[in-house]
Amino acid sequence: MVRPITFSIDIEAMRHNLERVRARANGRKVWAVVKANAYGHGIENAVKGFAQADGLALLEIEEAQRARETGWKKRIVMLEGFFDAEDLARLEVLDVETIVHDRWQIELIRTTPHQNLRVHLKVNSGMNRLGFDPGEVPGLIDELNAIAGVKVVGIVTHFANSERAADADDCVSLNAQLQRMKPLLGRTDVELCLANSAAAMLRPEAGGAAVRAGIVLYGVTPDSAIASSDLDLVPAMTLTARILTVRDVAAGESVGYGSRWTAPRDSRIAVVACGYADGYPRAMPDGSPVWIAGKIAPLAGAVSMDMITVDVTDVPEARPGVEVELWGRHVSVNTLASLCGTIGYELLVSIARRVPMVSD
Repeated sequence: MVRPITFSIDIEAMRHNLERVRARANGRKVWAVVKANAYGHGIENAVKGFAQADGLALLEIEEAQRARETGWKKRIVMLEGFFDAEDLARLEVLDVETIVHDRWQIELIRTTPHQNLRVHLKVNSGMNRLGFDPGEVPGLIDELNAIAGVKVVGIVTHFANSERAADADDCVSLNAQLQRMKPLLGRTDVELCLANSAAAMLRPEAGGAAVRAGIVLYGVTPDSAIASSDLDLVPAMTLTARILTVRDVAAGESVGYGSRWTAPRDSRIAVVACGYADGYPRAMPDGSPVWIAGKIAPLAGAVSMDMITVDVTDVPEARPGVEVELWGRHVSVNTLASLCGTIGYELLVSIARRVPMVSD
């Protein structure tokens, strides 16, 4: 018996979104970011959906191997670089490029043999996580290029703020971050990759020779104030489940753990086979939207481990076996994320392993 919940991946939507990014990139190369199992969409689906990208960017060497085994023959770059000597040794075997963000990585490169190790230097433009100060970079390029079998091919940064909402002229505005990078912006001997999803879609002044597109490739905007349709993006993931039962609840009766929701009128309540153990956030409040039979119905009661309850009083078509959309094209993942105090990214990567995935 298969539990009636699934999440589906629309590969054609992924192709469409890549085309939208390509148009915004305006001639720049496009790296498709497929970290975290392609934001929960599956590396194998990403290889198909992003076949026209110039390269894949990810975090784990195992995911790079999966991409190669699936048939990806173009460039791959490791966004956090290698983590140990074993990873470093596998890079050239898999023909994978690496980011270098710290001195210890350079020392490990220096003490190991290489035939064709291609390196991108990570620069700290104001995020203050990973990366070298911009002023260090020219010397580091010379230092790495002097190591036999090693070639610096790129410079990468990651903006702390590139959404439209972050326009303030302070130390981490996009303008300030670009100003910090200014000594490197004129270099033509290496590929400059500056723009993430938000900058690629919203801030053309970010420039560079390449962009790294992540969340937008999956049809979700990096700024929750902007709808996917505003950027002509199509959500690629849809989480659906089926109604297990529909019960009548009299006015004044409560539903679910803690009796959080009390019926304001005689109501019909649908019990749906999806809970926080599937990746639907327990923090989702009453009234959160669920798409049922072409209508929005409100969540009614606390999310439990395996079930949610929805007020379908105004959805007469709701009955056992009817499919409902938890998020996808009709219910924005960003909308849901905002309601429970998080971001759409987190919901996409939080689908539990017990939920089967289908793709088309």
